[in-house]
Amino acid sequence: MATPSRGRAQDRARGGGGQDHEVKYEATKEGVSKDAVKKTVKAVGNSRKKVEDRLDHR
Repeated sequence: MATPSRGRAQDRARGGGGQDHEVKYEATKEGVSKDAVKKTVKAVGNSRKKVEDRLDHR
């Protein structure tokens, strides 16, 4: 039985505040510190789009 891609797509939409490698990736991608990413996730939630939008407007 094939695994549906639905779960993978939902995972990619999450901001990654919970796992260190995701925080590190986002920090490197946006050119900010890991602490800044963690604070942003806390402020706007775990949506990758919201986190990236907030970091882009800094």
